[in-house]
Amino acid sequence: MASANGSSNPTPTEQVRALYEQLESQVAQAGERFVGSEGFTAVLGQLAENTAALTKLSADAMDLVLRNLRVAGRRDIVRLARQLARTEDKLERVLQEVEELRDDLVHEGRTLRERDSDSSSGRSASRSSPARAAGASDQGS
Repeated sequence: MASANGSSNPTPTEQVRALYEQLESQVAQAGERFVGSEGFTAVLGQLAENTAALTKLSADAMDLVLRNLRVAGRRDIVRLARQLARTEDKLERVLQEVEELRDDLVHEGRTLRERDSDSSSGRSASRSSPARAAGASDQGS
């Protein structure tokens, strides 16, 4: 409180605050120099590479554990999903072929029915013609 009275002696709280600000400033400057250096980018790159390698190793180890436990792992499920997709595609192609064959059979069936109806109407006309002819010949005699 002597500082508030105009004296030049800082209080312990003000001394701590000044030391803290000085330390913070020095740490910030050192951090900026480190982040701006090539060493930081190299360390950051290696950290990323190591993280990726550890992730791959842990995934491979987990797959191995699951395989030894005879439980389906990610690779097994992905492989099964691909096989299922191929089977569905093949089934879709077979279904399209069956539908085309059904359409062809329906069209062919209509054509055969039309032929049968044309030939049956021709037969009925030929059946009635001899009777008419016989009847006409009976009348003429």
